Amino acid sequence: MRVGIDVTAALTQGGGIGRYTRELVHALVATNFNPDLSFALFSARPPASLPVLDPLPRGRSVVHRPAPFSEKWLYRIWYRFRLPVPVQLMTGPVDIFHSPDFVLPPVLGRVPTLLTVHDLSFVHYPNTFTPALVNYLNDVVPWSVKRATHILADSNSTKEDLKSVWGVPEEKVTVLYSGVNVRFRPTVNEQHLVDLRQRYQLGSAPYVLTVGTVQPRKNYQMLIRAFAPLADRMPHNLVIAGGKGWLYDDIMSEVISHKLQGRVLFTGFVEDDDLPSLYSAATLFVFPSLYEGFGLPLLEAMACGVPVINSNRSSLPEISEGVTIQLPPDQPQAWTEAMQWLLDDPVRRAQLVAAGFNRSKQFSWEKSARKLLNIYTQLHQHGGGRK
Repeated sequence: MRVGIDVTAALTQGGGIGRYTRELVHALVATNFNPDLSFALFSARPPASLPVLDPLPRGRSVVHRPAPFSEKWLYRIWYRFRLPVPVQLMTGPVDIFHSPDFVLPPVLGRVPTLLTVHDLSFVHYPNTFTPALVNYLNDVVPWSVKRATHILADSNSTKEDLKSVWGVPEEKVTVLYSGVNVRFRPTVNEQHLVDLRQRYQLGSAPYVLTVGTVQPRKNYQMLIRAFAPLADRMPHNLVIAGGKGWLYDDIMSEVISHKLQGRVLFTGFVEDDDLPSLYSAATLFVFPSLYEGFGLPLLEAMACGVPVINSNRSSLPEISEGVTIQLPPDQPQAWTEAMQWLLDDPVRRAQLVAAGFNRSKQFSWEKSARKLLNIYTQLHQHGGGRK
């Protein structure tokens, strides 16, 4: 069995789906002990500068087949003009093709296809995207969903969205949770923590942390408003870790309007290897997102021994399962009070840390990879022939 996988996101995106794709593909290769199973990793032409070192796995069962076109041109060919140029021209013959990033290219013949849909945030919160991006996603994602043989959803929440919004049949969707890399554990080396603070210019003050691309869906404006009253009476800073996405000017303006320059710190994109220490040094982790398909930072913070406050929307209650404090994402005063309470109560923080640590151990990329390998096998057994 030869599985084609689109790994373009792994080569072009530092966080989000890029990291999801890197983690999953590395786990697939590490978990695969079947000598008859191989992977053709397809991508658009890699950019001159990769977001991380060694984004793709190596091994006897893996080959990387980049296209001669940039990501922009492939999207024009496949999704704007919908030219029927089969992906097998780049991958060679495959028995299954898996696209882990919302959209499915043309696939020749009766080859089964698997499509990962992470969330439908662009449907529920279109105002948190640029109009061009919303129009594009509303066009190509349902088109891809309709053509795919089977769908992977990041959570039961996303699965229910697919069923209710687009009428996708129950049997066409399987939930595949993300995992927590084993490197996410409390950092006890003090020098590592000192180095991290210097590298990202965090100073010596304690901090409350949130992680995610700087864009409206992450609800950072509300978080900044909730943090503002704490800044007057607590030594903690608010650290927002993530690269700039889109429509972030209002977020930056919120900092200025509350005179929080120097108290709200933006790190920019944080290297994967630095994330465990960044989590470990935090007093609290907060995640006020309006909508998430999974919410991996929750589990990573738990694995690093940090108490968590998160939004009670979409998949987040499903993933946190009662081991965090959950709040409506539109009530800044409630977030202010919850942060103040936890910062003042080390006993309650310790209780949340213990519960969260146990919860995080229920998720692993190896477990996800094993389930996905079984899905590949089932698709192969019930699908068509290699093309």
